[in-house]
Amino acid sequence: MDNNLNRRKFLQNAAILGSGFAISSFPHFSLASWQDGKPAILGGKKAFTGAGSAWPIFGQVEGDGLQKVLQSGLWGRLNGSVTGNFERAYADLLGAQHVLAVNSGTSALTAIMGALDIGPGDEVIIPPYTFVATYNAVVLNHALPIFVDTDLSSSQIDATKVDAAITTNTRAIMPVHLGGTPVDIDKFIEITKRTGIPFIEDACQAHMAEWRGVKVGNHGLAGAFSFQSSKNLNCGEGGAVVTNDGNFYKACSSFHHQVQEGIDKSFKDRVGTRSTNLRITEFQSSILLSQMTRLQDQVQRRQENAFYLDSLLRTIPGIVPAKQYEGTTRSAYHIYMFRYLKEHFANMSRDQFIKALAAEGLACSPGYGPLNRSEYVQSLAENRHYQKIYGKPRMKQWLESNACPQNDILCGEQAAWFMQNMLLGTRKDMEQIAEAIRKIQKHAAAIKKAV
Repeated sequence: MDNNLNRRKFLQNAAILGSGFAISSFPHFSLASWQDGKPAILGGKKAFTGAGSAWPIFGQVEGDGLQKVLQSGLWGRLNGSVTGNFERAYADLLGAQHVLAVNSGTSALTAIMGALDIGPGDEVIIPPYTFVATYNAVVLNHALPIFVDTDLSSSQIDATKVDAAITTNTRAIMPVHLGGTPVDIDKFIEITKRTGIPFIEDACQAHMAEWRGVKVGNHGLAGAFSFQSSKNLNCGEGGAVVTNDGNFYKACSSFHHQVQEGIDKSFKDRVGTRSTNLRITEFQSSILLSQMTRLQDQVQRRQENAFYLDSLLRTIPGIVPAKQYEGTTRSAYHIYMFRYLKEHFANMSRDQFIKALAAEGLACSPGYGPLNRSEYVQSLAENRHYQKIYGKPRMKQWLESNACPQNDILCGEQAAWFMQNMLLGTRKDMEQIAEAIRKIQKHAAAIKKAV
C-alpha cells in the first residue's frame, strides 16, 4: 500500500479542522480550549499534560536475551552467533542482501569510507545540516568535505545544487536522511548513473523509512545506520552497513575486522591497504534483536501521530512542518521537524518560542547549528596535515567556498524539533502540542516583552 497516498488522504481529510466543520471527529480537540487560556510562561496552566514516552522502552525480552549471552560466555562476534542472527534479521526487515553490524553509526560510515579507499586529495559531498559524525568520517581519511546547501522547505540537502559541487576529485556523494525522512533519492540516483560517483546513504536516523516503497539504505551503493541510544532502533551504541553489492560488503567486512578475513581487493582493486577494528559485541546484537520485536508497532504509532500533528500544525500560521519529497512513502520520524516563522508570532525570537513551549511542558530543540560555520570545522583550514596535503591556498579557498545561506536561515532562525519519543504518545498529546502553540501565538507580543 502506498503510505504516501495514505498520508495525503489523511491530511486532506484532517484539513477540514481549519474550517471547524469536523471537530466532532476529533474527540479530544476543541478550538475553545486554547482561546481563553493564558500561556504557562505568563502564569497560565500548562497545555501539555502528557509525558511523551520514556526512552528506551525495554522489558523482560531484553533481560532474557542479555542473560543468555552472558551465560554462554561467547561475548564477541568472533565466537558467537547472535550478531549473525541480527544481521540476517535486519537484512530481511530492510529487504537488503547484506548487513554488516558494527559498533556505531560513525563506524558504519568509517567502514564505507575505508572500503571506498577515500583518502588525501579526495572530495566527499555532504550536507551542512547534520550531526558531526558525517563530517568526521570524511576528515578522518584526510579527504575534503564539500558542503552543499540545504533545501529550506525540507531541511534536507538540496539535490539540485549537487552538480555544481562535483569536481574531478569527487569520490562520493553522501546525503543524510535527516530526521528519518528520505532525501530526494531519485535525483541522487540520476547523478550517480550520469557521473559514476557512488551515492552513499547516511541513514543513521532513518530506520524503516521508505522511498517508493523500498527501505532506505537500498538505493545507493551502501547505507549507514546507527543504533545509538536515541535512535528508533537502539542498543546504546551500534551501527550497520547495508548494501546490495556483494563485493562492497566483502570490502567493508574486511576493513572492519583488521583484514583478518584476508586482503580483499575485490571492490575496484582499492581495498587491502588499511583496516581497523569496528566490531560489535554479542550483547549489543542481543538487545537489537529484542528491540526489533517492538519496532513495527512503534513505526506505525509515530506515523499516525505525525500525520495527525501535521494536520493540526498546518492550521497555525507560521508553523510549517518539514516538506517530504514526492517519493517518500514513509518517514521514520526520528525527529519531527518544523519551521518557526517569527513574523507570525509578533517577531518573538525562536529562543523565546522554545522557552514558552518548555513552560507548557514540551521539550523542543532548535536543532543542529550550522556545521560548516562551526569553529571545529573551520579550523580544518589551519590543520597542518591538510595544509601539507592540499596547500594553504586550497584550504583558504575551501573555507571561503563553504557558505550555505539557506542553511544559515534554517539554523539561525527557523528550525524546531520534537524528538521521536514524543510521537509515541497519545492522540491527545498531539492536540495539546497544537493547543500550546496556539496559546503562545495568541499572546506572543506579551511573551516577547516578558521573556
